[in-house]
Amino acid sequence: MEFVSKEPIHKGWSSDKKYCVTEENGKRYLLRISDLKEQDAKQTEFQMLQQVANLGVPMCEPVAFGVCEEGVYSLQTWIDGTDAEELIPSFPVERQYAYGLEAGRILQKIHSIPAPADQPDWEIRFNRKLDRKIERYLACPIHYEGGEAFLQYIESHRHLLKNRPQTFQHGDYHIGNMMIDTAGQQLKIIDFNRSDYGDPWEEFNRIVWCAQKSPPFASGMVDGYFDGSVPDAFWELLALYIAGNTLSSVYWAIPFGEGEVQTMLAQARDVLRWYDDMKTPVPSWYIERND
Repeated sequence: MEFVSKEPIHKGWSSDKKYCVTEENGKRYLLRISDLKEQDAKQTEFQMLQQVANLGVPMCEPVAFGVCEEGVYSLQTWIDGTDAEELIPSFPVERQYAYGLEAGRILQKIHSIPAPADQPDWEIRFNRKLDRKIERYLACPIHYEGGEAFLQYIESHRHLLKNRPQTFQHGDYHIGNMMIDTAGQQLKIIDFNRSDYGDPWEEFNRIVWCAQKSPPFASGMVDGYFDGSVPDAFWELLALYIAGNTLSSVYWAIPFGEGEVQTMLAQARDVLRWYDDMKTPVPSWYIERND
């Protein structure tokens, strides 16, 4: 393939260099370039993208992988569209909910890929992660007002991690990593570069970003994933994952400046409000549908 233009893309948190590249016939692609030392990991990631695309997940589909002067590259189809987090909140409530249903059903497909048989036990692995999060939060100079509620909830609900299944995970599944394509107004999923294996329900830990942008979308995402029948156990476990994630958010934000710190402090206040200081497992943004 030969390209007549190569425009840098500066959005996102990934360390990859990203470009919109165009062929002479006008066809565009997403080009991601990573450091050469990441070749093995990026090749595995590309192969997983192929597997996900084969499930019919609407996404930037993998086209080619290889090595170039700048490092290791991945070429994917281009999505001509608008960021979902900008567009969806402007829609009527029913349409926001419908897009949420679609996001949940897509996630169900992604989670149909099982984890490798030799995957480490989830309970042991995630408890270690929680221990690190708590240790770093307590050592952090910034603490949440009411943050003890997160610590207490974690300690009293660790038992829920026992015997959890594991599947492939997108790794950062929320409205900020979705687009609405211009041609068909279809929901598309982007940025699989944090993909991993783990408890499929943990994948919902980023739903706080969805709930802040569009509670109907967040509600639809849960309903779509569970085909409208959400188990009580899901809510209790999700609250555990969100409590852990919220703890780690504040010390993660510090190197990125005061703006990011304030974003995370505001998000923690929202989480505590939704969960009534972690006393109610079903968050207040969730709107149960009986139709």
